[in-house]
Amino acid sequence: MSRSPALLARYAEGLFWMARYLERIENLARLVDVTQTFESPGHEAESWLAMVRINADEEGFAKSGLALTADNVKRFYLLDRDNSTSIPASLELARTNARTLRPLISTEMWMQMNVFHRDMLALTEDDLQGDQLSRVCSRIKEGVQAHTGITEGTFFRDQGWDFYQLGRLIERADQTTRLLDIRYHLLVPGGSEERKAVELTQWGGVLRAAAGYHAFRRVAPAGFTPTDVVSFLLHDGSFPRSVAVCVQQMEWHLSNLRSRYGLRGTVAALERVEELRAGLIGRPVESILNDGLHLFLDGVQRDLILLAAEIGTAFFRDWRPLAAA
Repeated sequence: MSRSPALLARYAEGLFWMARYLERIENLARLVDVTQTFESPGHEAESWLAMVRINADEEGFAKSGLALTADNVKRFYLLDRDNSTSIPASLELARTNARTLRPLISTEMWMQMNVFHRDMLALTEDDLQGDQLSRVCSRIKEGVQAHTGITEGTFFRDQGWDFYQLGRLIERADQTTRLLDIRYHLLVPGGSEERKAVELTQWGGVLRAAAGYHAFRRVAPAGFTPTDVVSFLLHDGSFPRSVAVCVQQMEWHLSNLRSRYGLRGTVAALERVEELRAGLIGRPVESILNDGLHLFLDGVQRDLILLAAEIGTAFFRDWRPLAAA
């Protein structure tokens, strides 16, 4: 067989963003489900405000003119197509990218995307009430997981696969840092034994939002601390959503693009990934916490934005103005 032809830039960009949007959708569904499950009685607004902050949507939510209530935040993320970070808006963008990728993606991927899209369009406000919301979140997560499984089993492993994985991994690492950043400051340890027990329950919610509760329980001590959770989500080398694993896999896919396909534009992106990996692996979590977790995670998020910009500028279009903003 002859070597696979060069991948068009618009296809590489479409695959990168389709993967990012779908990863974002699954993370949003997890956050909504966990926020409702673990919201504190009498402090519901604080719990849902944390979700708005995780997604950096304070300004967008304020422009909507809605009061900060649980029902309004649910509508904002699950029904509002004008909110660019909502599930319906992200799914519409993922499907738009998939349509442009019809020559590349499998028929099974395209058909499942359409079924998923149609299912989400049928959601109403009644679906967000009570226990129905948890079922809706499960449907959303299962829709993304079905896409992931079909893609894993049917998508051709050429350059497109590497760009797809890079988009997915960058989004996943970014979402993990955002979740950890906001929740850590809401759940700082201290106070009575009763308060500490409540906090550990809330940390269990953080792990569930990152789809890592059962994995964490396999390796964590019985009386785990918030430091153990932070270390797990940042450093664990076996948990697929840890930042360290995402960064290691990004490096592998960029190296594959360079060595297998001769794409020299990966140099700047690889240097960025190496800096990220050194900053993560080279520092124990106690040092990170002592120096300030927020500052560290803020730096990781900026590096992820710049990494996406390096990839975009090298292979898609000039992203430097976006990265600077």
